[in-house]
Amino acid sequence: MDEMDALRQMRTSLAQEEHPDRLALRTAWRPDPAPRRRRRGFTIPLVSVAATAAAAVTAVAVLAPGGSGDGVAPGHGGQGAVAGNVLLAAATSAEKAPTGRYWHTETVIGQVYGVGKSAANSYEVDARQRSITWVGQDGKGSLAIVDELGHPVAAKDMIKWRQAGSPEMVDVPNPDGTGVVTKVEMSTQASRSPRTTPGRPFDGDYFGLSAEQVAQLPTDAKALENTLLNLRGNWHAVSSTPEKQPIRSLRGAERTRALSEVASTLLSKAPAPPRVRAAAFRMLATLPGVKVGGTATDPMGRTGGVVSMPMVTTMPLGLYTAPKQLGTYQRQWIIDPAGGRLLAIRDLVATPPHGSRALPPGDDGRPRRLRAADMPDRFLKTGEVASYQVFAVAEWTNTAPR
Repeated sequence: MDEMDALRQMRTSLAQEEHPDRLALRTAWRPDPAPRRRRRGFTIPLVSVAATAAAAVTAVAVLAPGGSGDGVAPGHGGQGAVAGNVLLAAATSAEKAPTGRYWHTETVIGQVYGVGKSAANSYEVDARQRSITWVGQDGKGSLAIVDELGHPVAAKDMIKWRQAGSPEMVDVPNPDGTGVVTKVEMSTQASRSPRTTPGRPFDGDYFGLSAEQVAQLPTDAKALENTLLNLRGNWHAVSSTPEKQPIRSLRGAERTRALSEVASTLLSKAPAPPRVRAAAFRMLATLPGVKVGGTATDPMGRTGGVVSMPMVTTMPLGLYTAPKQLGTYQRQWIIDPAGGRLLAIRDLVATPPHGSRALPPGDDGRPRRLRAADMPDRFLKTGEVASYQVFAVAEWTNTAPR
């Protein structure tokens, strides 16, 4: 069982006919009018993680998706800068990190939704899920999921939400092309607790690599890249004829995207030894199109260096046979070079959603159309955070799972 098993509940209707591998990775949408909080459409691209049944479910910090700082705006990702400025420093620090008997992670995946009929009368809410994992040296562990309640993003959003009567459920768009809205359950009082899926056993699988194979990855950056280039998977953001192929078959930004996805997993979720994590940082520093630019604060308030990735789309790799975006985005990593840690990944709006696009018929055979009005980020402005991943904890420890 993997993390997507815990997140998945029903098949979305975006694809024409899904390859079984892709279907196995789908997450759920709860359509209106069912008065239940929707299992948000978060996806963790082609990767699973391990955890413990006794994992603590309390939040590490209050998250604010926007953060602050002088991070580079979309399209200005430190032109001409060398990615090694931050990445090589992080590699040196990562190499010195301690090891332990258990690999422990807490990851928060967030999506920002615009609520309302028009930009002038809208407010933004942040919907999140937290996964808590523990993995032993034998690669076995367990996973707990905390389905957190939605919150207004900023003070101005809180005011508008309260003016609307502080609704327990808010309607948010569903970019499946059917025009059906979904709902996010809001936190209306401090005493309300997040809903938790109890910890369950899990055998780790990381892009087809077991925990044992992750531990044996090369510790030299070039050798690591050469090994990862042989990983087979569905590496396209959109593909009508899904098939597994090695990363080596990709070119340009697509290859960099695939390698960076695997590297982010080695730096956040997979139980990689310190020297493998260091090699992942050094490999990223050599990839074409990877650029450094300024600093930024992640949703937990931690400040780090910004590394921008060349992206055509931020859609998760290997999940969809039809597009789900009508805007453009820039992906930024926030890295703590002194601690040798990947703090967060965030997707900023470069071009807000606009226009529309015909989609293949859904499972019911009816025609569909992707519209800007159905995009979760339809009211966001250039430079604002549309979605994020925060790696609150990613460490080796001798402390037993709790």
